[in-house]
Amino acid sequence: MRIGLYPGTFDPITLGHVDIIRRSAGLVDRLVIGVAINRDKGPLFSLEERVAMIEHETAELSAQTGTEIVVHPFENLLIDCARDVGAQLIVRGLRAVADFEYEYQMVGMNRALDSSVETVFLMAEARHQAIASKLVKEIARLGGDISKFVTPAVREQLLEKFNR
Repeated sequence: MRIGLYPGTFDPITLGHVDIIRRSAGLVDRLVIGVAINRDKGPLFSLEERVAMIEHETAELSAQTGTEIVVHPFENLLIDCARDVGAQLIVRGLRAVADFEYEYQMVGMNRALDSSVETVFLMAEARHQAIASKLVKEIARLGGDISKFVTPAVREQLLEKFNR
């Protein structure tokens, strides 16, 4: 069984993330969405909220592709998470050259820690390349239209956060 791990904070999950998940599902039999518990980032959504959003957004996709999609929170090293879930590959989405520089360093470190786990980069589709969770939250906080960047369900949750 081919198992892939797609890690991130997903605060919140965007259409760019969904695009990478959809395309990753074609590469593996099981796709684990690793939700990072990164206390330093101070996420807007709790871990439970992020996990629920991802499960909601991927349920239909799992049925359509036949790929098992599992959401797995983690707070350890990425390479240790990959080992914990039995992943042979880590999926990373790229939006721009700046992403690649950081990701390139991460691949080197992960390979030094465990050379048996490969990293695969997927470029975001052109229409999703500008989407970043941080920017989506900023636009939502300032009352802008985020409907091009997130699903309707995620949009509603963001609006609830900022209208409280």
